[in-house]
Amino acid sequence: MIRLQSGLFIILLLGLAGSHAKAEEVWSLDGFKAPESVLFDAKRNVFYVSNIAGDLAGRDGVGYLSKVSPDGKLQAAEWVTGFNAPKGLVMQGDTLFVTDIDRLMAVDVESGQITGTWPAEGAQFLNDPAVDEAGRVFASDMLANRIYVLDNDALSVWLESEDLLHPNGLRVEDGRLLVAGWGRDIQPDFSSKTPGHLIAIDLSTKAISDIGSGEPVGNLDGLESDGAG
Repeated sequence: MIRLQSGLFIILLLGLAGSHAKAEEVWSLDGFKAPESVLFDAKRNVFYVSNIAGDLAGRDGVGYLSKVSPDGKLQAAEWVTGFNAPKGLVMQGDTLFVTDIDRLMAVDVESGQITGTWPAEGAQFLNDPAVDEAGRVFASDMLANRIYVLDNDALSVWLESEDLLHPNGLRVEDGRLLVAGWGRDIQPDFSSKTPGHLIAIDLSTKAISDIGSGEPVGNLDGLESDGAG
């Protein structure tokens, strides 16, 4: 995901099952430094926010994670530090996985300590992570047209293809890895010559297929289910 504003906005979507969902702002909160992703932890009733703070791809050590309450109160501005440019977030049990340019990192949410770091060989811009039922952690590399996987404590390239459309958001659902494609021929300013669309990857065979017509839709970012199928 790519977000470079200084504020966090929580949006309530109404009428998701219909063709025209209505968005209503519940609250907003300022004070972040290039917030990139937000993840809600239902068990602890808290939002985690990744802050790039510096350059999108800067290995400067200034990135951090924040904690925010559901009613919009900043619980901890710099809850976990030691990141470069943290982006996507995903939970597995009590562990929060964070993509950080060319490495995947793990945080114990109970202690707020970084408990694991896995370098991604050849990675250019790790973006969004997702976890499957087997506990494998996938991470998209938007610039390298790759998807990495953390399996048995080893991080490696799982799939590389131009048909990944510079993969951004990921989500595991029904034996497939759903991918939000940013588009083809990505440019230095992150625009693309051809907009992306949604694709699906079979977790068993790694076969790539289009979701829908396969026609260009836009520069797609994060993925979340509306619960309506």
